[in-house]
Amino acid sequence: MSPRNGVAVCPGSFDPPTNGHIDVIERAARHLDHVVVAVIANPSKEPMFSLHERTEMLEKALTHVSNTEVGSFDGLLVDFAREREITLVVKGLRAVSDYDYELQMAQMNAALLPGLDTMFVTAKPEWAFLSSSLVKEVSRFGGPVDGLVPEHVAAALAAQRGR
Repeated sequence: MSPRNGVAVCPGSFDPPTNGHIDVIERAARHLDHVVVAVIANPSKEPMFSLHERTEMLEKALTHVSNTEVGSFDGLLVDFAREREITLVVKGLRAVSDYDYELQMAQMNAALLPGLDTMFVTAKPEWAFLSSSLVKEVSRFGGPVDGLVPEHVAAALAAQRGR
């Protein structure tokens, strides 16, 4: 089989998905035939939301983007990409600190799977400060997260706070 053209994977923990994540995915989908949003299980990070919950939140947040699908994986991104014959990774960058880390990841992925390229999409200024970690911290202390995450994600954060 030949690699799938016009298809990319957009991986992440998405714990929780933010409006910045959604923006990067929407922008990638504008330029590609299909974007697979890959939610990593990554139990070492002790996620606030289960893999199933994060996947469902993304599916709901992306219903308006018809050329996306949401999947999940545990392990190496290169294995996920290889299994689906995907040769392009799309990652969002907020700051120079993201670039340092993501460049190393892109180079490692290319070494593990020659032909796997990574494209970086810079965050829009209104989302450049936004991270899942900050959203979780604000939510834990009862701060407002409206406008930072999709409405259903804000509701899930509030419900999580009430547990």
